Amino acid sequence: MAVSEYNFTEIEKRWQRFWADNKTFSARDDSTKPKFYVLDMFPYPSAAGLHIGHPEGYTASDILARYKLANGFNVLHPMGWDAFGLPAEQFAIKTGQHPRIQTLQNIGNFRRQLQMLGFAIDWDREVATIDPKYFKWTQWIFLNLFKHGLAYVDNKPVWFCPDLGTVLANEEVLSTDEGPRSERGNFPVERRPLRQWVLKITAYAEKLIAGLDDLNWPDSTKRLQKNWIGRSEGCEVNFKIDGIEDAELKIYTTRADTLYGVTYMVIAPEHPLAQRLTKPEQKAAVDAYIEAARKKSDLERGDLNKDKSGVFTGSYAINPFTGDKVPIWMGDYVLMGYGTGAIMAVPAHDERDWEFAKKYNIPIVQVVRDPKNPDIDVQKQSMVAYGELVNSGPFTGMSTTQSKKAIARYVEEQGWGREAVNYKLRDWLFSRQRYWGEPFPIVWMSEEDYAKIPQESALREFMPAEKITFADSDTGKTLVAVALPSSALPLELPEVENYKPSPTGESPLAHADAWLNILINLTTGETRSRKEGEAVPEGWAAVRRETNTMPQWAGSCWYYLRYLSPNCDTALVDPAAFDYWKTPDFYIGGAEHAVLHLLYARFWHRFLYDIGVLSTPEPFTRLFHQGIILGEDGEKMSKSRGNVVNPDKIVADYGTDALRLYLMFLGPLEAMKPWNTQGIEGVARLLRRVWRAVVNEETGTLNARIVESAKESADFQIILNQSIKKITDDIESLGFNTAISQFMILMNGLEKEPAVSPATIRVVVQLLAPFAPHIAEELWHRLGGEGSVCEAAWPKADATKLTKQTRMIVFQVNGKLRGQLEMANNVGKEEMLAAARADAGVKKFTDGKEIVREIVVPGKLVNIVIK
Repeated sequence: MAVSEYNFTEIEKRWQRFWADNKTFSARDDSTKPKFYVLDMFPYPSAAGLHIGHPEGYTASDILARYKLANGFNVLHPMGWDAFGLPAEQFAIKTGQHPRIQTLQNIGNFRRQLQMLGFAIDWDREVATIDPKYFKWTQWIFLNLFKHGLAYVDNKPVWFCPDLGTVLANEEVLSTDEGPRSERGNFPVERRPLRQWVLKITAYAEKLIAGLDDLNWPDSTKRLQKNWIGRSEGCEVNFKIDGIEDAELKIYTTRADTLYGVTYMVIAPEHPLAQRLTKPEQKAAVDAYIEAARKKSDLERGDLNKDKSGVFTGSYAINPFTGDKVPIWMGDYVLMGYGTGAIMAVPAHDERDWEFAKKYNIPIVQVVRDPKNPDIDVQKQSMVAYGELVNSGPFTGMSTTQSKKAIARYVEEQGWGREAVNYKLRDWLFSRQRYWGEPFPIVWMSEEDYAKIPQESALREFMPAEKITFADSDTGKTLVAVALPSSALPLELPEVENYKPSPTGESPLAHADAWLNILINLTTGETRSRKEGEAVPEGWAAVRRETNTMPQWAGSCWYYLRYLSPNCDTALVDPAAFDYWKTPDFYIGGAEHAVLHLLYARFWHRFLYDIGVLSTPEPFTRLFHQGIILGEDGEKMSKSRGNVVNPDKIVADYGTDALRLYLMFLGPLEAMKPWNTQGIEGVARLLRRVWRAVVNEETGTLNARIVESAKESADFQIILNQSIKKITDDIESLGFNTAISQFMILMNGLEKEPAVSPATIRVVVQLLAPFAPHIAEELWHRLGGEGSVCEAAWPKADATKLTKQTRMIVFQVNGKLRGQLEMANNVGKEEMLAAARADAGVKKFTDGKEIVREIVVPGKLVNIVIK
């Protein structure tokens, strides 16, 4: 082995220690410098650790961070852990070990791998959602949502397995030919209503749509968010029920023009009027249908439900436009979570309604005619196009567009309903019947005790204008939700003996009696355990804590704020830190988070903006989605396919710098691309070439070609400056693959030079540094560079050396080459002609000859024509 061969393992460990010891990447709240806040999406620390696809986005953000640092920016590049989650809890149920233990082990492994990859992360700002100092503020945000009327409780269906006696997450339920089954044990599961906390994200629907206009996001992600929110304009109409005076069916429609064509209604199996609408002779059929619907997921009932089924309730609604009685059916494809849980059906002008009507022999009445296809027979097929109205009373002859507005106004005038804007977006189900999540800082109190809360009580800190109540299933009494004061935060999880949800469907917290049933002081909000048989002291109340926990989404909604001041104990973010850093300037993560995470984070951020906590309305102004790295088989990496590539092995075999370079060289950052372990050999060779260009491997000294007084050729100076400009532009535009290609061109030019100066080779090393920082740091120091290469000023291209300043001018006599001369790019015609006349090769053929003509092609040639 040579004295100083490229030993990537030794080099990479040395410089990682150097960066850690010198806190090279610690962000400073220095308002005298411009800031750049670069953020990766919050990782969940799984037991499996990183696979080769994970570092792609992290490497991209790291390149940008290092580049900005070299350009004089104060860079914040933090990391933390979205650490609550189902896998750790499942492991706890299986082993009895506290989920915190496994989670902390996973975090340790993730941190090791990220540090192994040399990322320029400020580890002093590391946060984890499971840290009480962190989730104190998650709980505080929830209490403010509660105070402002944006949190409520409702009975919502969850998956329940009677054989396992537990609530299951969606991921734990399998769709089979026999219906939904538990992943563990393959037992049948059913939908069961349980009390859940819900956040009123629908109140922010308009703001969430409008805010997208000013964001630098992929258009596809903006479209996904708009489609998910699903804004539509239409009208709500109330249909009276034949024989039931005190109830109506409310529907929402965007096709008011078809109201004259309503021939039946459909309600969801969970509709609150379902039992009242069911006639005795239909009860058995309806009950059986409801039971079957309980065993289906919303997806199975909706998008996957190709064969729409239903059952007649026996009741009829009155179409207010025609006065006709129309049958009310029940159909599982109608969901309570969407709209009103009831729909009007116009089979002539809706394909789904038409199929249902044909299946159950329901009348079909045409009320819109397509002038372009007037012969369509709606008894044979539906006609869904816009057109002009027929059989529609005074609105007959109007176009669809005209009549929609006119009929909606008529509905309001008649008192049958109102014009309305509706959204597909549903309120956010914010509960889990699990242990491993943030506990809600809520207690349930009797109405009698609630009425005794003094005006000066700390319990009024987060008290909403309208109290939130729920009927206790055991006693039938009404209980009121009361928020703990901020002085009681963080509310931590109790130790429990069993992590399995209770047979009633409640979380394991329902077993923690000493934590669950407590006394609370009605003035101070102080809580303490209640001894068995203890009487309630004056001024205190007996209460029960909330047993649901928050979903994993909670902690990841605001983590980008906590990085700004992770040790602040008086606010979720220090106001001065937010004034400087604001929100991320660049946010990168997978497109799989295009809807929910981004929507939930925007909702919370806008809420905090509205209540004056933050000064900006949006959390992420610039967003980028990296592409997926596929396995070598072209499939998405997964343990089940056996195609996962572990970065630990690649780093051991080729080094971190080679891995980083190869990940960026695979193709455009946003593209999906397959991994190929053999392909990394090429960039590994490139790094060895860079090493040998600087280091004499036999002696360990600098390469003999590096000479202080060396003057590189003009051609190389052009390549160098072109490379500076191209690599700079490519980093700014995230074109990392083409930047690496340009660096390869630069190396080819460098290797042709007989001698280069240390200053020039240091520039070459600087251009490599964001991509392969360890080898760059080592070479920088061997070349006498001061400080860290990360902090050295980024090279600037010399505009005068981006192209050659001279060009070769050809001299011809009678069209034959007789000479040539290097001349300035802007040389004039007369100078070209004079140079041609004076050229010895030209004169040899022109002296003493009659010149017939002199032709000058500017910047190219001179042709002298002689007899």
